[in-house]
Amino acid sequence: MLDAIATCTGKLIAPLTLVMVLLTSIVVTARYLFETGAVVLTESVMYLHGIVFMLGIAYTLKDGGHVRVDILYQRFSDKGRAIIDLAGAVFFLFPVCIFILWSSFDYVAMSWRMQEGSAEPGGLPGVFVFKTLVPAMALLLMLQGIAEALRAVKQLLFPYA
Repeated sequence: MLDAIATCTGKLIAPLTLVMVLLTSIVVTARYLFETGAVVLTESVMYLHGIVFMLGIAYTLKDGGHVRVDILYQRFSDKGRAIIDLAGAVFFLFPVCIFILWSSFDYVAMSWRMQEGSAEPGGLPGVFVFKTLVPAMALLLMLQGIAEALRAVKQLLFPYA
């Protein structure tokens, strides 16, 4: 069930990477061939990058795409890997997620109170909605971390199941 949340968000945002590439191409073409720029397009690329990163982080964890010291990890037994995964979730991932969640509330709440928009003239409105992705990212990552920790516990308790 928890894996399904990460899979769903990952599949929903995947097409946004193509949109981001196309918009970046338009921005670069406009800037260097036509010597003009569009704040809305430039900010759209930044928003899309943020959305892909923030909502894709749990999917990346699910698929094992996060950086780890694979040179050592690969040499461990399944039990050793499960211990590393469980310890990593408990001692690193969960505390970081809790800290991000806790520390982002005032930041996001202030943005919502101000109905914060772009600082650039002609920029995109709704920065406050975009900033809401910070605690959403922490929650999604924590949910996927729980799935990973449960998988590690299952491996430790029932190695042949």
